[in-house]
Amino acid sequence: MMMSRNNQPQEKDIRRIVVIDQTIREGMQYRGMMFSERERLKLIEYQEALGVDISQSAYPSAHASEQGMLGTLYREAVQKGYRLRMAGLGRALVKDARLIMDAGVNDIQLHLALDRERPGAGYSRLNEVISFVRDRLQNAIIEVNILDLGRIDEEFLKKSTDVILTENRIDILTLPDTSGILSPKRLSDRIGLLKRLVNDSSCLLGVHCHNDLGMATANTITGVESGASVVEVSALGIGERNGIGDLFIVGSYLKKHGYRLNLKTENVEMFRRYYEYVDELCYQQTGHRLLTYNTPFFGDAVHTHVAGTHGVAPFGSKDNEDFFLNVLCGKHLVKKYLDKNNIDFDEKKLPAIVSRIKEYSARKGRRVDLEEVKDLLV
Repeated sequence: MMMSRNNQPQEKDIRRIVVIDQTIREGMQYRGMMFSERERLKLIEYQEALGVDISQSAYPSAHASEQGMLGTLYREAVQKGYRLRMAGLGRALVKDARLIMDAGVNDIQLHLALDRERPGAGYSRLNEVISFVRDRLQNAIIEVNILDLGRIDEEFLKKSTDVILTENRIDILTLPDTSGILSPKRLSDRIGLLKRLVNDSSCLLGVHCHNDLGMATANTITGVESGASVVEVSALGIGERNGIGDLFIVGSYLKKHGYRLNLKTENVEMFRRYYEYVDELCYQQTGHRLLTYNTPFFGDAVHTHVAGTHGVAPFGSKDNEDFFLNVLCGKHLVKKYLDKNNIDFDEKKLPAIVSRIKEYSARKGRRVDLEEVKDLLV
């Protein structure tokens, strides 16, 4: 992508990014959580309100109840006039595709694990299922996920992609880092190998990144900056093992840097309610929370400050900053702390106040609490 001097994508190169929210399907792979029909209906209500493009909301081949759920969600979306599209995920098998189609949806998402020793069998199986779908559903939107981007060697990946795109008409080719072992640089290199092949086929390139090494969100963003136009993410990054890329962080970063998304990242309070709802469901079923003190942007830690230089601008979603005083504090931070706690003081004496706080903190070997600060001003 060409970049302008301020490192923003130039207007002619800005792509629209399709957002697939996998909170439901990936969420049910997080410690075995289950979402009821009522809960899924609430989840897609949030997704619709927030401008998500596609909800991957069921895995019909796992159980008849999953196919039923997919059909229910699809009918709800149609009845309420949602712009949000429902999608089902399955293996690259005719029987899996049939179950998704029978639920009424047009978005058919398939995953394919290729065997380097017998790649022909995988290609043949994929050709069969895509032909099956195309013959029966003219307006189908087919996504194929090639597993596993982090473990497949580059030569085989490139050859497989060439064969798949040459022999089939697919709408989205997604590259999942299923094992969560890639760094942003390595993921970017692999996408670079395939950009020309994908562009020549006119299908969109997607990324799906797992968070085993804590890089899923960064990898997802890097994927877009390297040429992908589809992101698969979830609320709070909920998903298998350590989760996947975070819906809000990915969306807000991309939007801030000029990419076009339907996602309403400016509606921070709606996002907060969505995240709090997912968090509460998680807590009810597992006893653990995803929305914690250290959660990026939404967690309380993001607006707490100790060093003076970090107390200058607001961070995260909260206007209500919080401050802690120890030997690292400075005049600016101490002033904000005193103002926030409605403590009267003589600004001319601020340097002396800061010095007392630092000395007290050093002597005690800990931060200074509010009552101690008040005593130090006497």
